[in-house]
Amino acid sequence: MLQSKTRWKVNEYNQIYTNLLVKELQVTPLVASLLVNRGLTTVESAREFLEPEHLEFHDPFLLDQMDIAIERIMKAIENDERILVFGDYDADGVSSTTVMVTALKEKGAHVDFYIPNRFTEGYGPNETAFRWAKSEGFSLIITVDTGISALHEAEVAKELGIDLIITDHHEVGPELPVAMAIIHPKKPNSQYPFKELAGVGVAFKVAHALRGEVPTDLLDVAVIGTIADLVPLHGENRLLAKKGIRALQNTGRPGLKALLKKAKIENNDISEETVGFAIGPRINAVGRLQSADPAVDLLMTTDPEEASYIADEIDELNKERQQLVNQMTQEAIQEVEENFPPSSNSVLVIAKEGWNSGVIGIVASRLVDRFYRPTIVLSIDSEKGLAKGSARSIAGFNLYESLSTCRDILPHFGGHPMAAGMTLKVDDVNDLRNRLNVIANEVLTPEDFQPVTSVDAICSIDDISIESIIEMNKLAPYGMGNPKPIVQINDVGVNTIRRIGADQSHLKIVLQDEPHTLDGVGFGLGHTCDGISPLSKVSVIGELSINEWNNSRKPQIMLQDIAVNEWQLFDIRGMRDFSSYIEKLRDDKLHLIAFSELTIDKLQLSNLEFSIVSSLEEATEIQLDSKHVVLLDLPEEAEWIKVLFEKSFPNRIYTLFFHEQDHFFSTIPTREHFKWFYAFLAKKGPFDMNRYAHDLAKYRGWSTETIDFMSQVFFDLDFVKINNGFISLSNQAQKRDLTESRTYQLKAKRIELEKQLLYSSYQQLKHWFDAINQGSHSLEEAIK
Repeated sequence: MLQSKTRWKVNEYNQIYTNLLVKELQVTPLVASLLVNRGLTTVESAREFLEPEHLEFHDPFLLDQMDIAIERIMKAIENDERILVFGDYDADGVSSTTVMVTALKEKGAHVDFYIPNRFTEGYGPNETAFRWAKSEGFSLIITVDTGISALHEAEVAKELGIDLIITDHHEVGPELPVAMAIIHPKKPNSQYPFKELAGVGVAFKVAHALRGEVPTDLLDVAVIGTIADLVPLHGENRLLAKKGIRALQNTGRPGLKALLKKAKIENNDISEETVGFAIGPRINAVGRLQSADPAVDLLMTTDPEEASYIADEIDELNKERQQLVNQMTQEAIQEVEENFPPSSNSVLVIAKEGWNSGVIGIVASRLVDRFYRPTIVLSIDSEKGLAKGSARSIAGFNLYESLSTCRDILPHFGGHPMAAGMTLKVDDVNDLRNRLNVIANEVLTPEDFQPVTSVDAICSIDDISIESIIEMNKLAPYGMGNPKPIVQINDVGVNTIRRIGADQSHLKIVLQDEPHTLDGVGFGLGHTCDGISPLSKVSVIGELSINEWNNSRKPQIMLQDIAVNEWQLFDIRGMRDFSSYIEKLRDDKLHLIAFSELTIDKLQLSNLEFSIVSSLEEATEIQLDSKHVVLLDLPEEAEWIKVLFEKSFPNRIYTLFFHEQDHFFSTIPTREHFKWFYAFLAKKGPFDMNRYAHDLAKYRGWSTETIDFMSQVFFDLDFVKINNGFISLSNQAQKRDLTESRTYQLKAKRIELEKQLLYSSYQQLKHWFDAINQGSHSLEEAIK
C-alpha cells in the first residue's frame, strides 16, 4: 500500500441534473457534473456560468446608502474639498485604493490616499491618522477594504467634523460604526443581489455609480484584489474576474506591464494563476515589509521609467519576503513541536518576539499545511506589551465566530471564517489559546484533523482528451467557490515512473489502462517513487491540463496525490547495498524479520529494531498490523511465512532473502551416486573423511559437500557409523528409503524453498504471497 496524503472526498452529483445539462448545453458528462457540483442545476444558471460575458453588472445603487455616498462625494468635488481615501496594505486594499482614487480624480476631485503602516499603526483606521487628516484639511474620508469594525475611529471622525464613508466587505460585527454612509453588500437587510464582493469589488461599484457606467478601464486593477483576496469566484465576482483577466492581458498600465515583465509572464499566458501567484504576492510583499504606498504608485503611474524602477524595488522586496517566510516558518515549526505539540493542541497559538508581523499570515498558512490545525501566529512587541497576529483555519472551525467569543481580550480583530487578524495583550495570549482549544475540542472531531481533498469527478483515462480539457476550461477562471477541477483516476497501471528535477524531488509517471496512456507530473511527489512496486495499480488525483511542447499537444494530469490501495511486493533479492536502502525505508512502520540471528550480524543491522523467528511457534506470536515487513533471509520452511502472515497481512513486503549457500544449484545426488558411495565404503572399510574426502570428490568429479551430504543421509538411516571423522558401514543396517533421512528431507525442502522464493520471477513470487493473503492451503499452486 501507499497511503495518500489526504482523504479524498468525491463530490456527489445528481445524475438527473447532469443528464439535463448534457442534453441542453451539449457538454460532456464530465463538464455537466462539474457544473452540478457547483450548484448550477438549471440550464439557465449553467449557461450564465459558462458565458458570464453576456451578463451585466448589477446596478450599484442597489447597494444600501450608495445614493448618500455619491451625493456627498459630488458635493465635495463641487466644493473642492480635500478627500482622503483610506486603504489597506494587502493586494485587495492596494487595488481598492487605486480604483477609488482613479475614479475620484477623473471626476476632478482633490484627492489623496493613506494606507496605514502595518508595523507602526496596524490594520484599519486609527485615531492618530484621522487627527492627522483633520490637521491637513481633509473633510471627507472614504475607507476602502476596511472600516466596518472601526467603531471608535468613526466616533473620532464625528468629533473632528470629518464626514466618513465606509466601503468594506469584511464580516459585519454586532454593531455598525456611526458614519455618513456604509457601502457593504453584507449589511443587515441589504438588498444587493450579490454578497461576496472583495474590497475592490465594492470600490468598483462606487466608481460605477460615480461615472454612471461600468468603468471598464479599471477592470485590470479590480481583478487583482478580487482574485488575490480569495473571494468566491461566482456571480458578479466571476464577471469581474473573467473580464478583468482579458483586460489584464491587454493592459496599458506601465506599472502592471513592468511587474509582468519582472515575473517573465507574456500577455497571452496571463490567467487567474498570474494574479494569484505572480502579481498578488508581489503587491502584498510591499505592505508586508514596509509602507504599501509604492504598490499604489506602481498601479497609478503613467511613466514607464518610474514604473520600471518601482517594479524592480517590489520584486526585490518579494525575494526578501520569501527568505523571511522560510526562516520564520522553521522557527515556528520548532516552537510548535517543542512547546505546543498538535497531539495536545487542537488550535495552535504561538507567539515570539521579533517575528515580522507582515508575514505571519503566510507562516500561519504554512503551519496549517504542515500540522492541519487552526493556527494563530503572533508577533510580540514587548515595549507595548502587545501581540499582533494572523490566523488561518481548517474546514469545520469558523475563526471569526470563535474569535468573536473572545472579544473581551481582543480589542482589535476582524476577518473571515477561514482567516483573521488581531491584536491583544501579551498577558492574554495563554487565555486566548485555552479558550480556542476548548471551543475546538467541542466542535471538531478526530476526522476533522485529517486533511481532505475534494474531488470533483472520477474518470477513466479514456475520458481524458484535449477536447474534453478544452471544454472543461470553460469553467475558468478558477478560484474560491470555483476551484480548478480535481479528478480521480482509480486502479490503473504504471507504464513508467521516475524522479525528476535537480534535487529529484518531483515525479514523472505514465499511467496506463490499455490501450490508453496519460502523462502525469507530481511536484514534490518524487519520494512516492520508492513506494510504488512493479505491477501495482495506482490511484491518483490531480488537475488536468494540456502539455504543449515541440509543436505537440498532449493531455496530462498534474498530480496532487497518489495512492496504492493493495499490498505491495518490493523485490530486493540480490541487492548489494542493502544498508543504504534500508536507511531510506526507516520509519515507524518498518519491521525487520530474520529467521537466523546470524543474518543480523552479517548484514550489520544490530542497531535497528528486528524480530528473530526461529520456529513455527514464534511465527504465530508476531503482530504485523499495517506494517512494512522486510524478510531478511529464508526460513527453514515456507510454512513459517504463511503462519507469520496468517493473522494480519502486511501493507508492504520487502524480500531480501539473504543467503550464502545455494542449494538449488547443488541438486540432490542421484540414487546411482548413493549406490556407488555405499559400495565404495563396503569395499574400503573405515574411510578417513577428514584426510581423503577431498581426494575422493576430485576423483569422482563431485564436491566435498556432496560426500558430506551422502554421509549424513547414511548416518540418519543407520547405514553407517561415524567416529572421529572415520565412516564405516553399520552391521545392523536395515533396508530403508533415502527419503526417510531428515537430512535428505531438509535438502529437498530447501531446494523447493529456494525455487519458490529465490529463483522465481517477480510475478511468480507476487502470486505466491497473494495465495497466502487469500488463505490458500496450497502455496505451490501460486507459481504454477
